[in-house]
Amino acid sequence: MGLDGTRTGSRTGPPASPPEPTTPTTPAALPGAAHPAHQRASLALLVLAGGAVGSLGRYGLTLALPQRHGWPVGTLVANLVGAFLLGVLLEMIGRRGPETAAATRVRLTLGTGVLGGFTTFSALALETERLLAQGGAAIGTAFAYAGVSLVGGVLAAAAGVALGGVLAGRRGGAA
Repeated sequence: MGLDGTRTGSRTGPPASPPEPTTPTTPAALPGAAHPAHQRASLALLVLAGGAVGSLGRYGLTLALPQRHGWPVGTLVANLVGAFLLGVLLEMIGRRGPETAAATRVRLTLGTGVLGGFTTFSALALETERLLAQGGAAIGTAFAYAGVSLVGGVLAAAAGVALGGVLAGRRGGAA
């Protein structure tokens, strides 16, 4: 009997879990998709192509902006600019309403591909470790670099979201 006095019946297994919410980024929500996004070769190729473009852009930036006073300037700039642009992109896509097939392609190509390839957490970790390994004054540089990268990345993304909201509002896409 249930707490309200009604018969509840018996169960042989664990209680059913609630259905997973469907959001624009869950595979079930991708419009017109016969298969989840990660199983669609066409979308994987878009991410691959975008990643190649972004990685080449980051490589060029690190050549143009070499280390200064122990700071890996190219990686820092790539990560901050990438976080900002990702904030703009995702906010503008999000403000347009439910994700369409075209928006999915743009998000995966530019967000996951280009900006995912342009930014790099692994280089941040490696460069921080190398600075720490130098010891002495480089330890302070390592902590400053990691802190500026992480806090700056969050602030850059927030600024990008704010700008994306303004731009989406100008285009008539604001909620």
